[in-house]
Order: sequence, then C-alpha cells, then structure tokens
Amino acid sequence: MATEPCDACGRSVRIAGGVANVWSFETGPSGGMTLELVDDSEHFLCFDCVERLPGDREPTREDVAAVAAEREPGGDDGGGDGE
Repeated sequence: MATEPCDACGRSVRIAGGVANVWSFETGPSGGMTLELVDDSEHFLCFDCVERLPGDREPTREDVAAVAAEREPGGDDGGGDGE
C-alpha cells in the first residue's frame, strides 16, 4: 500500500492505485488528494484537512498553514483526535 503524509496534519494517508498496489491486490479509496491552489502552490491533504479549508473563497498556502497550526498538539482542532 502506498502512503503519503498530509501536508497539514502529517498523518500517513493511503493512496489508491498505482504501481505500489500491483502485487498486493489491495482495493479501496484514497484518503486524500493533491490540490493545486490559486497561488500556484500544491499540497497533498487528507480529506479531514481538505474539509477545514475555507469554503467561501479560493484557499491559499496560508490557509493550509492555518489548518496545520490548528492540527498541532495544543492547537484548536475542533475536538477531534487527528485521526
């Protein structure tokens, strides 16, 4: 199974498909996606962190950094456990 760390929370996220799964025959969805933002930055984020991006405007790298700061230990992550 191929994984990649989320750029915001650092959690290891499953990536579906690709050559890493050829011999394992594992199936299942990805746990995140790569986003190209309006400021030309690119970030791989888990779906939990994607949900934390602003929905009222185009997100930027500063928004990804704000999500990362919320998800740090001691940050206000909305009561979740980061999983």
